[in-house]
Amino acid sequence: MEQLKNLSEKIIIKLKNKGKSLSVAESLTGGLICSSIVDIPGCSAVFLEGVISYSNNSKIKKIGVNPHTIEKYGAVSIQTASEMAEGILKSSCSDYAISTTGIAGPDGGSSLKPVGLVYIGIASKFKTEVFKYVFDGDRQSVRIMTAKKSFELLQDFIKKERDTA
Repeated sequence: MEQLKNLSEKIIIKLKNKGKSLSVAESLTGGLICSSIVDIPGCSAVFLEGVISYSNNSKIKKIGVNPHTIEKYGAVSIQTASEMAEGILKSSCSDYAISTTGIAGPDGGSSLKPVGLVYIGIASKFKTEVFKYVFDGDRQSVRIMTAKKSFELLQDFIKKERDTA
């Protein structure tokens, strides 16, 4: 968990230095990302909002995921992760957004969507990217790995955006 704290602290510092803000829409991670952000003193300068949208209804009503998207692709999909990130970005008016959706286990997996399958969405007003992973381990390990990877992906996303600007 110390590594998660270090990653979230780096993100907070980077966003502060750039004068940018962040919002988060979590399903799989259930507030782990938001919690690690608010553990950092001064996070209020950059952290606008976090939503735990565990149910499909919450994804639709709270962050604007299209019901057709969930019906066609499922709650655990590239499309849903993308719409989650874009939805929280828009509703919060933040500069960056993270979304997480997946199957932490131990149940709920299938041959097409195994336990450990995770989609992480990263969005800005310029673009949205979604990343797919299959993490090994128990429920808590999958959630922690997802949170860590979310911060790493956001760091890379911000750097790439800066490099292409």
